[in-house]
Amino acid sequence: MKIIKLGFISILAFAILITIFSLFIPSYIRISKVTDITADKEQIMDQIKDTANWKNWYPGADSVQVKSEISDITDSSLVINRKGRSESGFIFHDSGLAGTTTVQWYMDVHLRWYPWEKFSSLLLEKRYGPLMEKGLESLKKHFVSK
Repeated sequence: MKIIKLGFISILAFAILITIFSLFIPSYIRISKVTDITADKEQIMDQIKDTANWKNWYPGADSVQVKSEISDITDSSLVINRKGRSESGFIFHDSGLAGTTTVQWYMDVHLRWYPWEKFSSLLLEKRYGPLMEKGLESLKKHFVSK
């Protein structure tokens, strides 16, 4: 009986320790990738805001139905509203070079206090970062081929 009691107390103490440690991990994470595209801001925004065009550059959009929708468009940004606790968008900057626009693709993730969510967030950049880079590179190539 003492071994079972010791095992239960050890598991409980370990769970509390893990939970306390996870509270030091931020509950808001932003993954961001940037590239320069040789095109006007309006051309790039037109390509992005029409989800039917995503098959031309968005990784995997040619084989699956896109379920994202554009929720907010300004003269220098575009916000994509997704289901759940994440939001993605694009911010457009003047690169300083004629005919070139700097495009920033970001993804904001809001996490709950659960330890498994906090620890899994440590891998978000490795999971989504390469896809975002690939998408921006495809978008860049789309405008080069025009």
